[in-house]
Amino acid sequence: MIVLLVSSSARGHAIADAFARSPQNMEIISLCPTANPGIRALAREQHVMNIMNFEQVCAIAKKTQPDFAFIAPDDAIGGGLADALETIGIASVAPKKELAKIESSKGFTRNLLKKHDIDASPKFRVLPSLEGGGRGRGLEQEIRSYIENELHGEYVVKYDALKGGKGVKLSGEHLETIDHGVSYALECIEECGRVVLEEKLIGVEFSLLSFVSGPDVVHMPVVQDHKRAYENDTGPNTGGMGTYSDTNHSLPFLTENDLKRAQEINQLVAHALLREFGIPYKGILYGGFIAVRDGIRLIEYNARFGDPEALNILPLLTSDFAAICLGIVTGELTEDLVHFSRKATVCKYIVPESYPVSKDQKGDIVEFPFSHSAPDRYNLFYGDISEDLNGNLILGSSRTAGIVGIGDSIAQAEAIAQKLCEQVQGPVRFRRDIGKEEMIQKRKDMMKDLRYSSPVSSSRSALPLSTSSTVF
Repeated sequence: MIVLLVSSSARGHAIADAFARSPQNMEIISLCPTANPGIRALAREQHVMNIMNFEQVCAIAKKTQPDFAFIAPDDAIGGGLADALETIGIASVAPKKELAKIESSKGFTRNLLKKHDIDASPKFRVLPSLEGGGRGRGLEQEIRSYIENELHGEYVVKYDALKGGKGVKLSGEHLETIDHGVSYALECIEECGRVVLEEKLIGVEFSLLSFVSGPDVVHMPVVQDHKRAYENDTGPNTGGMGTYSDTNHSLPFLTENDLKRAQEINQLVAHALLREFGIPYKGILYGGFIAVRDGIRLIEYNARFGDPEALNILPLLTSDFAAICLGIVTGELTEDLVHFSRKATVCKYIVPESYPVSKDQKGDIVEFPFSHSAPDRYNLFYGDISEDLNGNLILGSSRTAGIVGIGDSIAQAEAIAQKLCEQVQGPVRFRRDIGKEEMIQKRKDMMKDLRYSSPVSSSRSALPLSTSSTVF
């Protein structure tokens, strides 16, 4: 069986690894914007190219005739690569462009949930483009009034298009005053046509990803990401410095009802998309949720695997990943196809010392003095890394590699990941606190305080934690 894998990064390496474990003798045709050495080692062919050149992608697909394509990056999905491949008879594990608006337009997502009576959003308003591109005084007043009177100065401004995860700004963190918020909202409108204003939520975030084929939805283990660059959830946001999952496929700070509600929201959204467009969503539906005082709210959706989330989830998959993908594209996805081991995982990202502030270590050598993986114990997935003619691994400017410990508890998985990370040689660093009991206990204490304390004390005690990583 042949799969056309469109991806680079550690996420792409984890996806390729999952295909390589399939009993169906998979042949991987890899299309990468960079020459990822981890993917190359697993692929029959690796084409380093501009994956947004859909004509070239389709030409390679015509030549190799894959059984299906797996599209991982958001820009290719949002740009309509699945539509382009369908015109030459190749199905994709990725939604079509219209359906991918669930990620590419935050305003679309909020309005979809509202239209289909899915009660999972904070207070929000979507504002349209300025006529003629001018900064209309009436619209400026409308933005200011909504922030002041409806959101009481606690707000989030979201750029309503794909912007590499950099289009969301929060009051008190990125936007110091209401004037700053109004200015950024107008900037968003002028650049992409719309802006989303939302209530700022206090709580703890988590990710729930689901395999989706039209109305059929099968859930994966829940994961928590850590976006901040430095320990104790400090510093600038990143693509994700690490993640963890638990043996019960939930998280220590979530109740059973929290998990069921998040799963229900993913199911309701998949059904809403089918009703909205009359065509099935086929691929990965990734819900970014936040547990708050009175339940669960949706922060946003992605139309793909997350990175690092894929690094935690896919090593736990004990069933045939290729069969799951075939079930998605043929409309025959069932829960019987999907099985995960009852293990905990902790992923810690190795990054250049100066990441994400500068690119000072780009081009330096990094060494991993251990094998790529050991069954049931750990995995090493390559990210922004290349290989020179002498076989040396060379740092890029972004996240270098994800090291995933696997164990019978979070503590055991963390200890494995930590020990391996300490062995990596080169001008790199990692967050030692991810998966540690102290960090997890902070999340548990915060949710206990939010849900069982008085409103006044709860809000006050939550703020120091929430302003670091858990407010949206």
